[in-house]
Amino acid sequence: MSEQSSDLRVSGLTKEFSGVTGPLQILKEVDLSMSRGDQLAVTGPSGSGKSTLLYILGTLDRPTSGSVEILGQDPFTMDSAQLAEYRNHNVGFVFQDHHLLPQCSVLENVLIPTLPGSGAGAVEQQRALSLLERVGLADRTTHRPAQISGGERQRVAVCRALINQPSLLLADEPTGNLDRDTAEAVGSLLLELSSEQNAMLICVTHSTELAGRFPRHLELRDGKLVDAA
Repeated sequence: MSEQSSDLRVSGLTKEFSGVTGPLQILKEVDLSMSRGDQLAVTGPSGSGKSTLLYILGTLDRPTSGSVEILGQDPFTMDSAQLAEYRNHNVGFVFQDHHLLPQCSVLENVLIPTLPGSGAGAVEQQRALSLLERVGLADRTTHRPAQISGGERQRVAVCRALINQPSLLLADEPTGNLDRDTAEAVGSLLLELSSEQNAMLICVTHSTELAGRFPRHLELRDGKLVDAA
């Protein structure tokens, strides 16, 4: 695809951490471009920098050098308040652990990302209910996380990530804590819902089965993104 059409553009991205013997370079000149609706799986061994890359793309961490543009904007030029607002509206996260608030109901957990903006009004509540119905949880809206299964909790996390209709959906080992059948169902939901919302989906996973279901599959090898073998 041409750079002009890219909604996500990553150029020369590097990330270093301080080590005992000097700087430790995790990411080395990473380049990546994606457009709305694209779906990408990223695999690689533990410690290869997969989560680091995801956190930088999600603006939870900053690169050492290089640039990231999402919808033509460089989020790292923003101050902390602007960046938090930008992240909330443009990026959705699904982690290996669902990170649901135990004191809140399923519906309330899905609505949490709407609170910093205009709030959980009628439109947002209807969107949340529609998402929960879409993932088969219409009868669980008033339940607390402890009252539903692990697979159901992860489906709630997917709905929460999509409630603000982000342009970029990032999933970090989203099926890592699930049994095979539940993992397959959650993987299907990620692919289907991101496609329906025309979001860019990047999924970091150790599961070759899940990665194989994505139309695009790259591997982090020696700090660089390369075509998966």
